[in-house]
Amino acid sequence: MITKKQISDILKDYNTDDLAIATVCSHTSLQIFHGARKEGLKTIGICIGEPPRFYDAYPLAKPDEFISVDSYKNIPDIAPLLRQKNAIIIPHGSFVEYMGAEKFLDLEVPTFGNRAVLNWESDRTKEREWLEGAGIHMPRLVEPEDIHGPVMVKYHGAKGGRGFFIAKNYEEFLKNIDESEKYTVQEFIVGTRYYLHFFYSPLKQEGYRLSNGTLEMLSMDRRVESNADEIFRLGSPKELEESNVQPTYVVTGNIPLVARESLMPKIFSLGEQVVEESLKLFGGMIGSFCLETVFTDQLEIKVFEISARIVAGTNIYTNGSPYSDFIEEGLSTGKRISQEVKRAAEQEKLEVILS
Repeated sequence: MITKKQISDILKDYNTDDLAIATVCSHTSLQIFHGARKEGLKTIGICIGEPPRFYDAYPLAKPDEFISVDSYKNIPDIAPLLRQKNAIIIPHGSFVEYMGAEKFLDLEVPTFGNRAVLNWESDRTKEREWLEGAGIHMPRLVEPEDIHGPVMVKYHGAKGGRGFFIAKNYEEFLKNIDESEKYTVQEFIVGTRYYLHFFYSPLKQEGYRLSNGTLEMLSMDRRVESNADEIFRLGSPKELEESNVQPTYVVTGNIPLVARESLMPKIFSLGEQVVEESLKLFGGMIGSFCLETVFTDQLEIKVFEISARIVAGTNIYTNGSPYSDFIEEGLSTGKRISQEVKRAAEQEKLEVILS
């Protein structure tokens, strides 16, 4: 992984009065560019081939310029050009997935957040070590031969829900597992899924204070998964099984949510615990992150995963959510990222939030 010193040396040549926000044209790019425009920052869209035409339909979210590559895996080839333009990379889930984790870790362009988090987030064993070390309640791990009820089998890495499957016994597990992939098996928690969108700032001092910096909870959503969210219109689980129709969990969209206000102390406590543990383990998870949870009918919150960057569920709230509006009217996660970049530049602390 590129070192802090290398990034520091690169930043010495940056004109911090002329910074540009750059990201791949996918996932959350519309709100990232829209938020940067609101904050007066230039924007750069990285695309394959011709610039996507749909940006022409959204002038307030269209990047100021496009840089084209033959493949997202070739993004390191345009690093000198990005540096010349004082670019700061905003990573999102598709950015890392398309480019590849190893290439992302070595990319010689200042990047928002702490890249070291990827080593803890993408490996489900280390992710569990992090979250359980923070005192977070997670679904119990199950050995495949001990499956005697519904479990969720998950492959490692961010794949937009692709590849997850439910098994109710060892035979179903063997039928569906890809042994060439790393995986974990967790008990299936019955409840409602909530995806909690947080933002950790090591710079901001006013607000919900942590040992260093502040925590914000900007919004929350629930994911629309195909075909799991509609499949049971075809019949009962038993009828589906007899017809050899299996549920899949590919994310295709998002639905807005708010939680019972009495749960807000628990929600903030979860975010606080995760950030404080990250500070101990790898120097802190900076910026936006999402805790993927299940709320049970006993009002317990189980965390089954973490995404340590902006998530697509924030796209619902490009002009603010019922929560972010209590911080600043019309505040999106994309805008909040650009605010943090501007704050760091003004305070001459870009090295604190970039890696």
